Amino acid sequence: MTINIELLPVTLLNTAVDQDQADSNTLAPITVVEIVGDIDTNTAPLAQERILPLAQPETRMILEMTNVPYMSSAGLRMLLSLYRQLSAKGGQIILVGLSEEIQDTMSMTGFLDFFQTRNTLDEALETFNNKVQVKDT
Repeated sequence: MTINIELLPVTLLNTAVDQDQADSNTLAPITVVEIVGDIDTNTAPLAQERILPLAQPETRMILEMTNVPYMSSAGLRMLLSLYRQLSAKGGQIILVGLSEEIQDTMSMTGFLDFFQTRNTLDEALETFNNKVQVKDT
C-alpha cells in the first residue's frame, strides 16, 4: 500500500468589488490523500499513522481511493476515526472512487452515513464549494 499526500491551495473566485474583502476570501488548502492498495489489518495502522495527523482544524480532506480494491474492518475503523477527528475540529472529508464492493460494505454497515462520496476528484473539489478555484502550482 502506498499513500500520496498533496495540498491544493484554493481561493474563492474574486466576486468582491472591494479589494480588502477579496483578500479575506482565501480558504484553507484542500488535502488530497491518494491511497493505493489494500487497506487491511497489516496496512491500516500505517495508513492511520500517516493520515490522522493531517486532521487539523478546519481541514478539508479528499481521500482518493480509486486504487483501493479491498478494505477490511480495520480500514473501516481507520476511516471512522479520521471522520471523528475531522468532525470534532470543524473539518470535512469526501471519499472518492470507492469500488462497488467497498461501497456495498460501507452501506451495509452504516458507514456511508458518515461520509460524502464522489466518483472523481473533480466532483469532490466542486462539492467543497462551487466557487473555489484551485491554483496551479
